[in-house]
Amino acid sequence: MASKVSLDTLKRLEPVSSMSDSRLSELAELCYIETVAHGLDPFRVRGIAGQSVYLVKGELSLTMPDGSERLIVGGADTARGPIGKQGVEFTSAHAVTDLELIRIDDDLLDIMVTWDQLAAAETRRSVDSPEEAGGGPSLANWSILSGMFSVSNLKYGAFSQLPSAHIEELLCRFKRINVKVGEVVIREGAEGDYYYVIESGKCRVERLIGGVSMVLAELKSGDAFGEEALVSEAKRNATVTMKTDGMLLRLDKMDFIELLKEPLLLRVSMEDARQKVSNGARWIDVRYPSEYQYDKLPGALNIPLAEIRNAFGVLDKTPEYVVYCQSERRSSAAAFLLAQRGYKACLLQGGLWGVGRT
Repeated sequence: MASKVSLDTLKRLEPVSSMSDSRLSELAELCYIETVAHGLDPFRVRGIAGQSVYLVKGELSLTMPDGSERLIVGGADTARGPIGKQGVEFTSAHAVTDLELIRIDDDLLDIMVTWDQLAAAETRRSVDSPEEAGGGPSLANWSILSGMFSVSNLKYGAFSQLPSAHIEELLCRFKRINVKVGEVVIREGAEGDYYYVIESGKCRVERLIGGVSMVLAELKSGDAFGEEALVSEAKRNATVTMKTDGMLLRLDKMDFIELLKEPLLLRVSMEDARQKVSNGARWIDVRYPSEYQYDKLPGALNIPLAEIRNAFGVLDKTPEYVVYCQSERRSSAAAFLLAQRGYKACLLQGGLWGVGRT
């Protein structure tokens, strides 16, 4: 059985060692020690494409393109970097002794290093020029520790699809807000003004139904809220109240639209949407059932916008989804919510009205 990787082991590797202990702890949970018996080529069956592979124990001989041999010893300085990277290519490998290897997905590693470096830069900026940083606390710690910025969310969630140029801006523009138990953060019927991420604490989400306040959900650290009104340009559809004391990360509406909404919303024409569906994508109709039954597209799932959060974890993440409504208003909100949770989602440009269906 494969064994987990220790932090001490990761701290000996490059560029992994440059990351914070918190980030390394997350990475350690995603890595395993791979053992290879002496005499075998560890890469004959499973190559190194798309991965950073490190030798942590044993001796490995690499055959170079010119036929020469190069020996790598686990634990030595020459083994701190990934095998086959940094301009050192090889044609085959041979385990001189039993080996222990660590494999890390290249894309995951690049995402983690990028966010860590930008967080470190934001720390320096706030220390060197507090007036430029708005005089607030450094955002580097929460960018590493908050559940919203976990490895899983950085690779598969909302932030995984951001252009890298937007990352630093996000770190600069989010504001940290202290909140108390019982404090109303969002009130149903109000205009949308901010997007929120819960760093610590819990919130209660309620909506008036038939004149009675009904609890819809409880949110915890790492959860986000407030996006629906900002994406769909509608009024707040629920009240969010702090259930405990906590800390929120708040992003202004215009910053949200510029840095999060637009990068996450992929619009496709009906022609392109139909092509996607013919290749395995699924339609999602986010209108009310009474609208859906009238002019639904063939094979479409009906998940009203108000129910889309209930589909998280139930909806299969394998296929791509094309989301639609009458206009783009509800579908854009649903597509954003899905993309934020790591689903491959796009929206039908212009909605059914835009393609001449009524």
